[in-house]
Amino acid sequence: MSTLVTIILLIVFVALVGLVVARSVRIVPQAKAGIVERFGRYHRTLNAGLNMVVPFIDRLLPLIDLREQVVSFPPQPVITKDNLVVSIDTVIYFQVTNPKAATFEVANYITAVEQLTVTTLRNVVGGMDLETTLTSRDQINHELRRELDDATGKWGLRVGRVELKAIEPPGTITDSMEKQMRAERDKRAAILTAEGSKQSAILTAEGERQAAVLKARGEADAIILRAEADARAQAARARGQAEAIGTVFKAIHDGNPDQRLLAYQYLQMLPQIAQGDANKVWIVPSEISRALEGIGGFFGAAGGRLADQLAAPAPPRPSGPSGNSGNSGPSGPGPELDVPVGRHAGQEGWLASSGRPVHDGAVGDYEGGPVPGAADAGAAPFNHDPPLMEGPPEMRTPI
Repeated sequence: MSTLVTIILLIVFVALVGLVVARSVRIVPQAKAGIVERFGRYHRTLNAGLNMVVPFIDRLLPLIDLREQVVSFPPQPVITKDNLVVSIDTVIYFQVTNPKAATFEVANYITAVEQLTVTTLRNVVGGMDLETTLTSRDQINHELRRELDDATGKWGLRVGRVELKAIEPPGTITDSMEKQMRAERDKRAAILTAEGSKQSAILTAEGERQAAVLKARGEADAIILRAEADARAQAARARGQAEAIGTVFKAIHDGNPDQRLLAYQYLQMLPQIAQGDANKVWIVPSEISRALEGIGGFFGAAGGRLADQLAAPAPPRPSGPSGNSGNSGPSGPGPELDVPVGRHAGQEGWLASSGRPVHDGAVGDYEGGPVPGAADAGAAPFNHDPPLMEGPPEMRTPI
């Protein structure tokens, strides 16, 4: 019997010791804190880790989360300055910084924060109209956070951020706002369209002006380039002609032509000089006299032989009508010489001239006039025979 009692007492003692040890050891998780009361009064705060308390004397209250907490409150009706009711959803970010104050200064700090947020929100939004409320969320958040942080400081809380989730005005106000925004957008669209048309017209005119200026500059440059090209071409042609003339001149002088050849070439060129329907007067160059000097003697000799033939006796011939006979005087031996049509009456004397220079003058058909140097031909009968040197009355020219 005594052994049984001893065993029972031993079991009770072991259980009592285990209970004491269990109530004396407290393990607090990380980011949590425990408040210990001794005889109903605050004794100390247990931090994270292993902690020892006095059993049956100290009492550990529920642990407090020290992490930042996010609490979303339901929509709250708020009246704006222009007497419009809007519903506002808020989100509070707060953290417990003092577990003792959060436990003993306020009964339920989450409810307290919610009610404080509603009252502060109504106070802030009540001083704004609807337009300002919709466009001033940052200002509202800043004022809410400042008011809540000041009020909850003594509760051992720190309000980090306050965000407005949604601001919902009444349906009628929403429709009116949509119409207003639509009208405003239409107005801005019309303004932008007009501005675009204006800018387009300006740019088009500017482009046309620049195109015209560039075209004019291009034409001017083209004209200048063409003029320069023409000038260079003319200069090249002039140089070519000069080189050709120099080459011909050198070839002629190297060939040493005689006077008869030069005279023959000049006579061949005279018809080409007189060509053309508009050529009424042409100029005989003074250099032609030098070319004709070589053939002057030839025609002079021919004139002498003709004079000798005229001096020989010839049978008499009947006199023709006045003005149609080849002799203009009563006596004058020699055959009748008719002046060819289209030839100058004094051309023979001009061709038979001596080496004197022939002056420049207009020469043409039926143009009479003294030919300088014609009186110095070598044969006197050829120069002074009236039937030979006189033609028709309208072409007679004294030699």
